[in-house]
Amino acid sequence: MNEHRHTVEEAERFRKHGIDLTVYRQNDPSATVVRVHVERGHFQEFYNVRSSYIYYIVDGQGTFYLDGEAVEVGATDLISVPPGIRIYYLGRMEMVLTVAPAFDERDERHVRFIAEGENTGP
Repeated sequence: MNEHRHTVEEAERFRKHGIDLTVYRQNDPSATVVRVHVERGHFQEFYNVRSSYIYYIVDGQGTFYLDGEAVEVGATDLISVPPGIRIYYLGRMEMVLTVAPAFDERDERHVRFIAEGENTGP
C-alpha cells in the first residue's frame, strides 16, 4: 500500500439525496476529494459553515442554485462555493468535488429538501 495513492476500492461509496458519492479517504486535513455522479439532481439544499466546495464538471450539464441564483454549467466548468453559500443542483453530471479544508459532517447544515420536479426558476 502506498500512502500517496488512493484507489476506488479503498474509497467509501454511498447514495445521498439523489447523488452517488465516492469519497477518497486520504489522511490530509487540507482537503477531501469526492467523485459525484448525479442523474437528475441533488435534492437537498445545504451549506457548509467552514469549508469551500469546488466542483469540476467532467461530463454532462446542469444548473447549480447558489443562494437561489441559477448558474448553468457544462463539462469543463468549475464552480467554487465559499462557506455559508446555500447550494443544490439539478441535471445529469459527472463531477470531481474538492472540499477544503477537509469535510467534517458537523460543519454541514441542512436547509431544505428539494421536491423532484419543483419549479426552481424565477
